[in-house]
Order: sequence, then structure tokens, then C-alpha cells
Amino acid sequence: MEIQGNQRDSFSESESIGSSTRVGYSGPLSGPLISNKRNSSKKSARFKDEECFVEITLDVRDDTVSVQNIRGGDSETQYLASQLEKRPSSLGSQLSFKLRQVSQELKRMTSSKTFNKVDRSKSGAARALQGLKFMSKNVGSEGWSEFEARFNEMAVNGMLPKSRFAQCIGMNESSEFAGELFDALARRRGITSSSITKAELREFWDQITDQSFDARLQTFFDMVDKNADGRITEVEVEEIIASSASANKLSKLQERAQEYAAMIMEELDPNGLGYIELYNLEMLLLQAPSQSTNVGSDSRVLSQLLSQKLVPTKEYNPVKRCCRGLGYFVQDNWKRIWVVALWLSICAGLFTWKFIQYKHRAVFDVMGYCVTTAKGAAETLKFNMAIILLPVCRNTITWLRSKTKLGIAVPFDDNINFHKVIAWGIAIGVGLHAGAHLTCDFPRLLHATDGEYEPMKHYFGEKRPDDYWWFVKGNEGWTGVVMVVLMAIAYTLAQPWFRRSRLNLPKTLKKLTGFNAFWYSHHLFVVVYVLFIVHGYYLYLSKKWYKKTTWMYLAVPILLYASERLLRALRSGYKTVRILKVAVYPGNVLALHMSKPQGFRYTSGQYIFVNCSAVSPFQWHPFSITSAPGDDYLSVHIRTVGDWTSQLKAIFSKVCQPPSIDQSGLLRADMAQGNNIPRMPRLLIDGPYGAPAQDYKKYDVLLLVGLGIGATPLISIVKDVLNNIKQQQELEKGIVESGSKRKHFATKRAYFYWVTREQGSFEWFRGVMDEVAENDGDRVIELHNYCTSVYEEGDARSALITMLQSLQHAKNGVDIVSGTRVKTHFARPNWRNVYKHVALKHANERVGVFYCGAHGLVGELRRLAQDFSRKTTTKFDFHKENF
Repeated sequence: MEIQGNQRDSFSESESIGSSTRVGYSGPLSGPLISNKRNSSKKSARFKDEECFVEITLDVRDDTVSVQNIRGGDSETQYLASQLEKRPSSLGSQLSFKLRQVSQELKRMTSSKTFNKVDRSKSGAARALQGLKFMSKNVGSEGWSEFEARFNEMAVNGMLPKSRFAQCIGMNESSEFAGELFDALARRRGITSSSITKAELREFWDQITDQSFDARLQTFFDMVDKNADGRITEVEVEEIIASSASANKLSKLQERAQEYAAMIMEELDPNGLGYIELYNLEMLLLQAPSQSTNVGSDSRVLSQLLSQKLVPTKEYNPVKRCCRGLGYFVQDNWKRIWVVALWLSICAGLFTWKFIQYKHRAVFDVMGYCVTTAKGAAETLKFNMAIILLPVCRNTITWLRSKTKLGIAVPFDDNINFHKVIAWGIAIGVGLHAGAHLTCDFPRLLHATDGEYEPMKHYFGEKRPDDYWWFVKGNEGWTGVVMVVLMAIAYTLAQPWFRRSRLNLPKTLKKLTGFNAFWYSHHLFVVVYVLFIVHGYYLYLSKKWYKKTTWMYLAVPILLYASERLLRALRSGYKTVRILKVAVYPGNVLALHMSKPQGFRYTSGQYIFVNCSAVSPFQWHPFSITSAPGDDYLSVHIRTVGDWTSQLKAIFSKVCQPPSIDQSGLLRADMAQGNNIPRMPRLLIDGPYGAPAQDYKKYDVLLLVGLGIGATPLISIVKDVLNNIKQQQELEKGIVESGSKRKHFATKRAYFYWVTREQGSFEWFRGVMDEVAENDGDRVIELHNYCTSVYEEGDARSALITMLQSLQHAKNGVDIVSGTRVKTHFARPNWRNVYKHVALKHANERVGVFYCGAHGLVGELRRLAQDFSRKTTTKFDFHKENF
């Protein structure tokens, strides 16, 4: 049978996790299985990719399977085929299943160019060297016509200027590198003009899209060889390093271009000839170690890899598809579903109860369904105005999630989301209540006849109201109008567009947005609640005190919330902290190390509120704790993204000085050193408060994902795991007694993925990275740093960076990008491969996935956690940080 290789599986344990961008696929083996005899048959599976075939012939006798013949492929193919061999056992349908497994793996191998006809690609470094691509996957995919169209748009008098070459070939962000490429291609053809014709551009295109590694290597060599003499000098190496560093936004590498050029010359020119040639550059590329996680020939892992069906087969029956989707939705969201269902049921019950009650009163004869709708909505408003305070009672929630088992059924992680949902309910209630009054029942009352108004005199007075102003000027009217205005302001400024200042507004209006505007407008709720109680007391249609139930709804939630705020005020008064160290890092990050208040206990993953009276005596802002519980200090890392954080950084920057040679950061102030101790601003802290990440101790395996400054709560977890490793080592060495108090620590393995855009960001936690690399001898913590400003592995713009990285790490054990002992990966991770890597390593285990960062990645990580939990024996529990 013949299986066409149209679909590709994205995963290979010998490929770099995160470097692949292909979409994974696992599908059934197609075609008939032909049997010649009842108890003995030879069955073959043949896989085709372009002109290469792999044919495996099996000898099947009763319940025994042996490999008869293999055509095509290499040693890896033979190993895969050997997995089909089966000694006497219950065979049945296992043969078809095994064939399907091997077929899928052969597809994967072929899609990764294992059967490339170039012999060099058979080497161990081949997959890392499918690079030196001058065209990205999104550029040049349509062939020459795409370039020709761009040439026609950009050409001046039939010639394409060098200044527009970068835009023409899709290297807009790397114009300097594109200029070097233009010069190399021109030198090869003896072109001295700064413009080229369409025919010359076609020649350029043919060369830079050549798929052979030799052609790409020659092009790259020509870029470095500025004088085209076939030799590369140290000065030329330094220039191309600077160009590559600029294209990848690696400013620190650019500053040390001369040092790295000397290192390359030392490696490739040991005889001191003063130059290197093409074969030297090729040798450096071929010997560059791969950053991948290589499983090798572990048959158990390979067997698992073959049997994974991680992408579900499409269900064509719409009914079954909907039922399956609904089942998955309920399975993943049952906690949220029952809470929201209960809330909606209560709201519906209150609305119905009040609606029916007023339908049987005398006012219904005059105002009709208008008054029943208004009163039903008012009852839901009382309830929602009461419970909206509960999700922001942080001390209560922290105590409930830490000291009780309610977390099994209550989604404490979604407290802020539930707060927002209730706000929507309040908005709908206000719309129904105010709308029904103003547009329906008040007009009907104004136009009622004397006979109809007679029963209303008890409520509205002897004289019938004659206009709207009568309703507005009363206590019920003006309190309602003011409440609606204040709530509209708070609701509008709480939207992300205003809270994060995403709108391009004039400067005068810009000052009215941002976090400060959100914070102050949100605290107008104090006025709103006072007016709400007044509004609920002066009612037109209820005169008896026990029927005025607004205060009854609000009493307990307001007391609880007031107690929380009083506790914060009292607690922050004695939890003043002393600043131990301040550091300002690249990327606008301020690190504060503070003394730990007496009796202050916390768990990694939790956060605290910080107040700085020098910025604002009223504002408290939440920040994740980056120190571990075992540290003798308390630390937070604050990124400057708003007005309050900008002012805080400016205040602390004034007391900082440039760091010494052995210190990191742009500015530092260490209180333990020197005699000139600067005067620090006074800080107050409040907390700690519970967060999703604090539940990490429940899991044997952790998958920690942080984007940019989102790594802060996860760094604390990494440090806590590291401290536990140290304690375990001390226990084994007898440094500490086994009887000493040690809390149960379930975590046996942690994978930390940190994705950041800027090279300077790695300085934030450089000390932690080096400490893990130095002390984690058993490799319990697996660190993966990703720098997205560097082009992915295989791109010509990052090829030299990869070479330098390998050399520097081999010689000095330090990564050139991060400055730590942890090697940095380039571009963004392939998250499906990351999950698959963890799933294969930890079958039949539960993995805690903790994410903190931009919201855009939440959907993908949650979906992958759900998919892998359903399709593998590994169960992933996804948690997202909320503030």
C-alpha cells in the first residue's frame, strides 16, 4: 500500500523545541492490508515523499511478526521497522495499529528532510544546518512573481535602488543586513552600481532562494568577504558580527563585536595566518552543537512518540461534534458554570418575585408592566451591588483558598473576572430600572386621569406631579441621576483602552485616562453606596421601614469590605519595610529588595500591595513577590508601564548610582555597602494575597511560562524549588538534622520557559539563572530562555549569533545573549512541542501549568493543556495569574 506524505507531524525529539512552526498531525493509515494466506502473509507499507520510497515488508505467521525486507531509508528507518516485530502473543488488530504508528513516524522523518540527497545532511548537525535561509517562510513563497511585482512598484527608471532592496526582499526590519547581502551579491557579479535591473534582481533572487546548503554558505561567506579575495580577516568578521547583532537588536553583543571576532579567529585560525577560508566557516557551522533535547534511541520514549494521537480526527457528524464540544466545555469550565448558573438563578428569582408582587398592587393599574419591570430590576441591583464587593475582599479569599478545601469547587482564580461579570449585571439592571421609570411609568403617571390618580395620592401626594422636574428634584431622583453618572464614569475608565492608555487622545484628554484615573474613579464607589442607601430609603411606593430592604442587602458585604480596608491600614502601619537594595535594569524595570517584616509569611506565587507616599499616599498597587519564602529579604520587580510606576522609578533613580563592574543593572543602590547611604523613600506593604501560582506545591511536575515581566511570580517558585533542593542536599550530607521542620514539597521536576523581547531583560534574574545552573546538579529545574528579537534558528541573520553562542558557551560556559549559564533559544517557542515534550517525559502524571503574561497567549496555552489532557495519559492543569 502507498501512503502519500501530505500531512506533517511537527514533533521530533531530535529537533529543537520551539524552532519548528509546522502544525502537528496524526491520522489513520489509509489503504487496504492485503493478505495472501490465512495464517501466513507478507504485508508491506510503503511511504512516498517526492521521489523517495520507504518500503517495509513484514512476514506474518499466526501471532508472530518479523521484518522481511526494507527498501530505502537509513539506520533510523531500520530501528523504526524493528518496532513492528512481534513475538507470539495476541496479535489481532495490533498489526494495523503498529503499521499506523510507523507510518506516522516515517512521515515525520521525511518531513524533516531526513532523506535529503545531499550527503552532508546525514551528519548529526544537519538539522541545525538547514539554515542560512535568506528568505523567511512568509516571503518568496509565491515565487518570482512576488518579487517582480515589488520591483515594478519600487523601481525608479527601471532600476531598483539599494535603499529599497530590503523592502523588496521582505527584510524591512533588517535594512543594514539586507544592505550587506546586496553588496555581496553585487560583488559576485561585478556590479558596481547602487541600483540593479530586473534581470539582475532575478539573478539575486535565484541565488538567495537556492535550497542547497553549499549555495547558502557561499552567499554568507561572500557577505563577510568584503574584498572578494576568498579570505576573511578579523576586521571583516567584526563587521558582520556588528551587522548581525544590529539585525537581531542585540546591542550588548554589538558593543563586544571586536572581542567576539577575536574569539572566532582564535578558533578558526590557530596558526595565526590572519585570515580564514570557506572551509573554516563550514567547519564552525557543522560543529555547532544543537540546542535541542535529544532523546536518542530510547525505545520507550520512541514508542510513546509513535503512539501519540495529539490532534483529534475531525468529526463530520455535526450532532456528535457539538455534543463532544459541549462535553469538553463542561469538563473544562464546570466550576465557572455552576457559580454563574447560581448567580443567574438568584437574579432571575429576585426579578420574578418582585415582578409578581407589584403586579398585584394598585400601582399596576396605572403604571402597568413598566413599574413591575423597574422594581424587578431594582431588586437584582440590590443583590448585585452587595455581592460585587465579595470578589475584591482579598484577605477573605486568600484565607478561604489557603485554609479550606473550597477551592475544589469554587474558582477563586476567577475572582476578578466574576467581579466584571457582576458589573455587567449591574449595568443591565440600571438600564432596565432607569429606562422603565423615565420612559414608561413616569409618563403614564403624568398623563393619568383624576380617577386613575386617586389611588396614587398616598404615594405621590394630593397634587399630581405636572412634569419630569418633580421627579428629578426629589431625593429619589437626584440620587439616582448622580449614581448613574458616577457609575458610568467608573465603568468607562475601567475599560482596557482607557486604563492602559491605548487610545490616541489629545494631551488634555490623555491626562484623564491611565491607571490613576481608573483607581480614583473606581473609588467613587464610596459615594455611590451612600447615595444607593439614601435612594433605597426614600422610595415612592414603599413607606414601611421593613420593606426598604436596600440596607439589608448591603450590611454584611459593606462591613466585610470595610473590615478588610481597616485591616490593611492597621497592618501596613506596622509592616513598614527598610530598603536594602535598589536596581534599575534595562527594559524599564525597577527591582526593590526590602527587609522582611517580623512574622511576615508567604508562599511563592503570592503578591503584595505596595504604597509609596512620595508618589501618592492613597494608591496601593499589586506586585508579585520574586523572592522565595526561604530568603531573608523580600523583593519585587516593577516594570514601568503607567504613570504611578513611572513616578516611582524616577524617585528611586535619583538615589541610585552607576553600578560597579561586578554588579548588574544600569543603576544600583546597595545599603550594606559604602558609607554614603542615600535617603530612601518610605514604602508600606500589605499582604500577602493569594494567587493561582501559590498552588504549585500540589504538583509533582511544573510547567512555568512567563512573558516578559510576567516571569516575576514564577521566579519565586523556581527559587523555592531550588531552596528545597539545597535543603535536601544538606539533609543528605548531615548538615541539618532530619527532625527539623520541613513542609511537604511534592515538586520533583520543573520546566521554566521565559520569553522576552529584549536582550537586557535577562539581567533582571541573571543571579537566579546562574544559581540554578550551579546548584541543580540533578537537573530538577529545566530552564529555557527565549529572546524573540533574534530571528529563528535557520535564518541567515541569526546564523553567526548561533555560531558565537556555541563557541562562547563551550569556552566560558556563558551565553552571549543572556549573560547567564543558561543557553538562550531564538524566536518564539512552539508551544505544542513544549507540551508534547513534557507529556512524553511524564506519562500518567499531573502537570501544573502556570502562566503569567500578556493575555494573547492564554487561549493557546489553555487549549493545548486541554487537548493533551484528553489525548495523552498526562493531565495538564492550566492556571492564569489575575490581579
